[in-house]
Amino acid sequence: MRIKTLAATAVAVLGLAVPASAGAQTLIGSGSVAAQPVLQALFAAYTKNVNHKIHFVYTADGGNAGIKDVQNGTSQFAGQARTPLPSDAGTTYIKLYLDGLCMDVNPKNKLSNISIESLHDIYRGLITNWSQVPGSGLNTTIDPVGRDTNGGTYTFFLQSVLNNELPASNVNALTADGLVVNAVKQDPNAIGYAGLAWQKKGIKPVKVNGVACEPKNISVEPLKYPLSRYIFLVLPTANPSPAVQKFADWARTSPEAGEIINKAGGVAAFNKKAKK
Repeated sequence: MRIKTLAATAVAVLGLAVPASAGAQTLIGSGSVAAQPVLQALFAAYTKNVNHKIHFVYTADGGNAGIKDVQNGTSQFAGQARTPLPSDAGTTYIKLYLDGLCMDVNPKNKLSNISIESLHDIYRGLITNWSQVPGSGLNTTIDPVGRDTNGGTYTFFLQSVLNNELPASNVNALTADGLVVNAVKQDPNAIGYAGLAWQKKGIKPVKVNGVACEPKNISVEPLKYPLSRYIFLVLPTANPSPAVQKFADWARTSPEAGEIINKAGGVAAFNKKAKK
């Protein structure tokens, strides 16, 4: 797969400009790019409204990379957009909120719905021309865009769409959801996937198996949208940071946190009184 790197879009640092104070604590995290907008909003609110002595530094290097960071001790927590794997030994996964992996095309594409089967065939290189996809209105070569292997989103797509078969060599593998979105925005022949929080003007999300990638279809019961998923906060199983655990409890249960999650592009799953 072709891989492009733009490190500047993959790093978010919060709290570094805040003057040090007695008892101040910096929590180091890394991982999911898909979760980055929601996590940034939660970090800012927690420092401002819950504990002003807690500050966060979060490097969005991809969920799979974040797990390795937790395993080797360079991060105290990781954001992750896929379920646990056997290779994640020594980590504990905490469900934080719900997300949808949206399938996006360029607005010049007339496609409004696509099946999981067709997505599989496109990303496996079995379908290569839009004329093979009913409803696209195009007769051009498909330019599939996806994530690189550092991303938990890459693994989620591998499991949910590709039946754990590797993407074809024509898939443009990028390092961040934002880069995927921009690639689709700029290319009339592109199709790509990105988290719900990354949906922006200039792209067109299409239904998957007839269901739209919208918050109302991404809920605990039932999970109507076929590419619904949990976003996890991942901690080391041994000696997790009590401060990170307190943040996770607040993010999962606080009505305020639930409203922040929904506003930032996620779907609150455990914050019962949060407005959606």
